[in-house]
Amino acid sequence: MSRTSTTTAVGALTLRPLDPLHDGELLHGWLTHPKSAYWMMRDARLVDVERAYMELAADEHQQAHLGLHDGVPAFLMERYDPVHRELVGLYEPEPGDVGMHFLVAPTDRPVHGFTRAVITAVMTELFADPATRRVVVEPDVTNTAVHALNAAVGFVPEREIQKPEKKALLSFCTREQFEKAVSA
Repeated sequence: MSRTSTTTAVGALTLRPLDPLHDGELLHGWLTHPKSAYWMMRDARLVDVERAYMELAADEHQQAHLGLHDGVPAFLMERYDPVHRELVGLYEPEPGDVGMHFLVAPTDRPVHGFTRAVITAVMTELFADPATRRVVVEPDVTNTAVHALNAAVGFVPEREIQKPEKKALLSFCTREQFEKAVSA
C-alpha cells in the first residue's frame, strides 16, 4: 500500500513497495555512489544489491519502499522490527518499536528542504500504523547530517552502541515527539 504526503515546498512524495529486480539497477546506482558511503555498499555489484533486497523482501520482519518525488524515484525507506533485526541484543525493545533507515538519492541538483520533507514523509508513513509507538534509528555516530535531520523530526539520542559494522547512535522518536517537532 502506498500513501502520499504532499508538502508545499517540494511536491508529492509517494511510497511504493520496492521491487528488488525491477528497481535493482536504480538502487545499485544510489547505494554505490560516494554520497551513500554510510550504507556501506560502495563496492556492491548489481547482483549483490538485488540479492540483498530479495532477501529483505522475503523477510517477514523487514520491508523496503521506493519513494517517489512527483512520480520520479528519489528515495528509499526500510522498515524493520528491532525485536528480530538490526538491534537484537543491543537494547531492550518496547512494544510498538519500529526500526527505520532512509536514503535520499544522490543528485547534482539538490532541492532545499527536500531531505527534511522525505524524513517527515517517512515518519508520517511509519506512524500511520496505529501499532507504531516509537521509531528507532541507529545511524553511524559520525553521520552528523542525519543526526541533525533526526533531531528536527523529534528523535532523541539515547546512547552509542557497537554494531558489527559500525559504532551507532541509538535514538528514539515517539509519536508525540514527532507531532510536536513537525508542528513547531
